Amino acid sequence: MTPRTLFSIALATLLVASPNVAFAQNEDLSSPPPAGGEVETVQTEGSEASEDTGGLTGSVSFEGSLDNLQLAIPAFAAERDVATAANARGTAALGEELARVVTADLENNGLFDPTGPDALPKPSYPQITDPVWGMWSMRGAEMLVQGYVRPRADGRLVVGCYLYDVALRDELVRSGWVVPPSDWRRAAHKCADLIYSRLTGESPFFDSRIAYIAETGPKDNRTKRLAIMDSDGANHRFITTGRATALTPRYSPDYRKLMYLSYVDGNPRIYIYDIGTGSQTLVTESANPTFAPRWSPDGRWVLYSMAVNGNTDIYRVSAQGGASERLTTAPGIDVGGSYSPDGSRIVFESDRSGEQQIYMMNADGSDQKRITFFGGRAATPEWSPRGDQIAFTYIPGDFNVATMSPSGGNFRKLTDGWQDEAPTWAPNGRVLQFFRTERNTGRTAIYQVDLTGDNLRRLPTPVDASDPAWGPILP
Repeated sequence: MTPRTLFSIALATLLVASPNVAFAQNEDLSSPPPAGGEVETVQTEGSEASEDTGGLTGSVSFEGSLDNLQLAIPAFAAERDVATAANARGTAALGEELARVVTADLENNGLFDPTGPDALPKPSYPQITDPVWGMWSMRGAEMLVQGYVRPRADGRLVVGCYLYDVALRDELVRSGWVVPPSDWRRAAHKCADLIYSRLTGESPFFDSRIAYIAETGPKDNRTKRLAIMDSDGANHRFITTGRATALTPRYSPDYRKLMYLSYVDGNPRIYIYDIGTGSQTLVTESANPTFAPRWSPDGRWVLYSMAVNGNTDIYRVSAQGGASERLTTAPGIDVGGSYSPDGSRIVFESDRSGEQQIYMMNADGSDQKRITFFGGRAATPEWSPRGDQIAFTYIPGDFNVATMSPSGGNFRKLTDGWQDEAPTWAPNGRVLQFFRTERNTGRTAIYQVDLTGDNLRRLPTPVDASDPAWGPILP
C-alpha cells in the first residue's frame, strides 16, 4: 500500500484566476522620517543588504536557549493615526496588528517565546529610534523589537522594523519596506524574517506561501481544489473551482509558477500556472495514470511518474513540454522523485524490493540504489533545500513524518500520528509541513513541525487540507 498522496487519481478542470500578489520593496531607514517627510535610504552597520540575510553578521550570543530569551514586541507606532485601505480603524490599530503578526511568527516556529503588544506599553513614534532603555530593562526584556507604520502620499505604507539589545543599549539591525496597503502582512513577515535571521543566524521563511489541496465533502467523495495562502494561513485564496479534482501542487524554484496534476476528460495532464498572469501551460498529457510532478532546481525540467501496462516508472520532461525521457525501468512502482538542490541526484520511492523503500539515483537515471534499511516502509521523499536531509513518510504501521541524511543514516521520527504524510520543507530547510488524516472521519489538516519534533502545530485553513507545498521566500 502506498500513501494516497501519490496514488489518488481523479478528474480535474482548471479555473484560471489572476492572483493578487504584490511584492514589497526593501528600504533601509535611518530613523522614522518626520511628519510628511520622505524616506531616507541608508545602509547601517550590521544590516547591509538586509533583505538578503546573507549580509547579516550572524546570531546574537547570549546565555540560555532562544525560548528563554526575553523578547519584547510592543505595538508599532504610527506617525499619525489616519485611516488606510489596510485598516479602517487607522494606522494606530494597524501598528498593533503588525506587532501581533511578528509575535505570532516568532512564537509559532517554536524557537521563541516572545511577549507581544497586548501585554506591553506602546512606545511613541520618536521612541522607535530612541528606546526607553530603563523601562524595558525593568520589564526584564533582553531583546526589543520596535517598529512604525506611516502612510505615504501615493497610498502605500512605509513599515520600519528595528531590533535592539536592551542590555547593551545597542541597535542590532533595522530595515523598512514600502508596500501596498493590501500587503501589510508581508511587511510584518519581513520584519519577523529579519529578527529570526539576526538572532539565529539561519535563513528566514516567514514571508513565503503555501500551496495545498483544499478538501470538502464526505470522505468517500471529496471535492479537491487548488488553494494558496501565506505561511501562517492568512490571505487564503482558491485557485480552482472544485468542479473537478486537483492534485500535488509544487512551486517553481523562483516562486513565479505553480505546477499541479489534473485529469481532464479522463486524461491526466500536468499544468504550470503562472501566478503573475493567471495563465496556464500544458506540460504533458497521457492516457496513462500519472503522479507526483516535481520541479528540477533550475526550473528547466519536470519529474513525474506514469503507469504503463501495470509498471510505474519515473520520467523527465522539459518544463516547456515535448518528449518525455524514462529514467527507471525496474518492475514495480517507482514514484515520487525529488531532486537534490544541485540537481545532480534524485531521491525516489520504489517497491522493487517487495515493499516501499527510498532509493537514490543520478539525474540521468544511472546508479540506482536503495538507501533505507531501518525497518518499516518509506515513501514520499523530499530533499531539503539545504541538501543535508531528506524528509519522508515513515510507515512502520501508522504513517509518520521522519528525516534522514542523504546516505540513509541519522534517522529521526518527528511525528507520532495515525496518518501523517507528504512532508514539504520550509525555504530554510529547518521546518516541515505535512498533512494529517483523522482515523474515523477522514478529515485532513496541515501541520507544521521543526526538526526537533517538539514544536508541532496545526495551520488554520477554512476547509480540510492536504498535499502542502511550501514555496520559496518571496522576492
